[in-house]
Amino acid sequence: MKKSIFKDFKWTAKKVIALVAVVVVIFAVVAVTYYNNSLSAISSEDEPIYFEIKEGDGVSTIVENLAEQGIIKDASMAKLSARFDGIDEFSVGTYVVNKNWSTPKILKYISNPDNIKNDEVLITFQEGIWAKDIAKKIEENTNVTADELIALWNDEEFLRQCIDTYDFLDESILNSEYRIKLEGYLYPETYYFMKDTTPEEVTYTFLNHFAIEYEEIRDDVEASDMSLHEIITLASVVQYESSSKEDMEMVAGVFYNRLEKGQKLESSVTVCYSLYEFEDWLECEKSSDIDSPYNTYMYEGLPIGPILNPGKQAIEATLHPAEHDYYYFIADVQGDNTVYYAKTYEEHLKNVEKYLDY
Repeated sequence: MKKSIFKDFKWTAKKVIALVAVVVVIFAVVAVTYYNNSLSAISSEDEPIYFEIKEGDGVSTIVENLAEQGIIKDASMAKLSARFDGIDEFSVGTYVVNKNWSTPKILKYISNPDNIKNDEVLITFQEGIWAKDIAKKIEENTNVTADELIALWNDEEFLRQCIDTYDFLDESILNSEYRIKLEGYLYPETYYFMKDTTPEEVTYTFLNHFAIEYEEIRDDVEASDMSLHEIITLASVVQYESSSKEDMEMVAGVFYNRLEKGQKLESSVTVCYSLYEFEDWLECEKSSDIDSPYNTYMYEGLPIGPILNPGKQAIEATLHPAEHDYYYFIADVQGDNTVYYAKTYEEHLKNVEKYLDY
């Protein structure tokens, strides 16, 4: 009997040991998985961002700042990673890191003083920005003035050189009535600029990126009934009038319906560009009689040229508009910016009365 109990005890002990071993393995796998996931890139998108290390910042402060700025996922795991990799020294300066980098890669990069970028600046330009506002942002961050840029963007000799260099540009941009001749082609994106640079280098940065984006839409442009300049012009209006991808496609469809019918676009955002300086959007709504070649209340067809610099979604929406029977739309600018569409002018007036009060 005793022998039997002893045998059972030995057998049970083996099971306990095995169970503990399994638990330990599972825990180790979970811990390693969590650790690796915590150190993985915070984004799959290419998103460069400036990160500054200041005098007195140690490992703890640095990784906490990285986490607070949304550059890494987990400060605690980052501290462990730095310890395991023997990273404990950092140099004061500004570094350009990327959100699609893993935490170990970021830590290794910012621990190397050769990667300090104090002579560069990273500037983000939002879709729909005006050329004159691009010039202001560049002036605020580099040695180039806004006046120098605008003068260059209207300089015919320089623009002809650009036309010879970039096949997406042609003499359409040389219209003497344009406010800024390169409006529409200063592709909104995030760019690196040297703090000590030239107006030409700044401009080539924008145009080089436009060239890359153009290759993606070249076939669609060539299949269109419009020239690229007309597409960019219409896309600039679509960009200004709407924000979501769906509304851009719907608004583009409205404008195509109007163009096909020979109806004026009557877009208040073209009035905004006609005014060029205004305090409130209501001025655009109330100034539809301003005599400007950009004003689509005054003149039929597209405005004379682009009224801003459209982004990818607006350009693609213009190339691939939604098909529908709407000819009117308004945005509830005093509410949640929902866009309401109408097939007839009577329906449109009801929407105006219901959603706009000015």
